[in-house]
Amino acid sequence: MTTLTKLLTAIAITMATCIIAQDFQGVATYKSHRKFDFKLDEKNENSEMKKQIQAQLKKQFQSEYTLEFNKNETVYEKVEQLDKPQPSSSGFVIKVSEGSDIMYKNLKENRYVNKTEMMGKLFLIKDSLQSRKWELVNETKSIGQYTCFKAVVRDSITTQTITDEGGMEKVKKERVTTAWYTPQIPVNSGPQDFHGLPGLILEINDGKLTLVCSKIVLNPKESLKIEEPTKGKIVTQAKYDEIMEKKNKEMMERFQSRRGDGETRVIRIGG
Repeated sequence: MTTLTKLLTAIAITMATCIIAQDFQGVATYKSHRKFDFKLDEKNENSEMKKQIQAQLKKQFQSEYTLEFNKNETVYEKVEQLDKPQPSSSGFVIKVSEGSDIMYKNLKENRYVNKTEMMGKLFLIKDSLQSRKWELVNETKSIGQYTCFKAVVRDSITTQTITDEGGMEKVKKERVTTAWYTPQIPVNSGPQDFHGLPGLILEINDGKLTLVCSKIVLNPKESLKIEEPTKGKIVTQAKYDEIMEKKNKEMMERFQSRRGDGETRVIRIGG
């Protein structure tokens, strides 16, 4: 048995002994940070404009989320905040919409339900949790008062980008996702759809998006009621992805028809 395995086993046994006699639950708060790349049309190439765009994008991509959990279920959702006026001397405002998804996971039944909105229509994505081939790494760090262990998973993603000619192009990229989890909180889950590690995931980084836990409340005074979302058109993940791809294609076609308008400023995010 490796040193890492021995340590994980010892921590898990200790924590399990402490929580056997109680209804174990809690709330974890995460903060997000996202790297971004953008390009301006050549006619709008302007260093001052770039600075203003960078400042607005940085603010837009900083959000807060909560993960309510017990031993078998979790609910992950964004903390809603009131929009504040965004004055800009350049005459434009950037607004990034991340939606108001609610991700419910039932770890015991190996399934999830994701309530999401697309173009004003509610969808309820119901499907099985997908297993990731996590590689446990013999490396630790502290996040708050918790000792966390490193895990890595490698996969590939396909994204759609706009070419310089205004067309659509699918690009396949390799992705490495790093997670930091703590066996001190023996919950097989984490933010978004991440799960499958021997402890609560407190940090995730996929090269672009970083989610870091900033606060944990275990066994709050007011008992949590973790509920599965029920409103929306029920679809599988594959069906929803198909609908999303079709809508994105329609949007890009409309965008292309407006290219060439001298008053249009084109900002590309993500490539």
